[in-house]
Amino acid sequence: MNRAILIALSLVLLSHAMAAIALIVNSTDSSKLGLTDGQRSAGQTFFGSGSGLPPVKDGQELRPRW
Repeated sequence: MNRAILIALSLVLLSHAMAAIALIVNSTDSSKLGLTDGQRSAGQTFFGSGSGLPPVKDGQELRPRW
């Protein structure tokens, strides 16, 4: 066999194997990945609520505090 044909065939086989692995991994139940209500509330108390930063006052500069 020609070397180019062998390389092309191996690349095709590798791409099919990677596609099969991706399908197997993605077929798992994705509902288990979400957080429960207890985990979500614990994360909000530890990291703070999910709200954004307070608005910038007039004339206040946005500089780092270091």
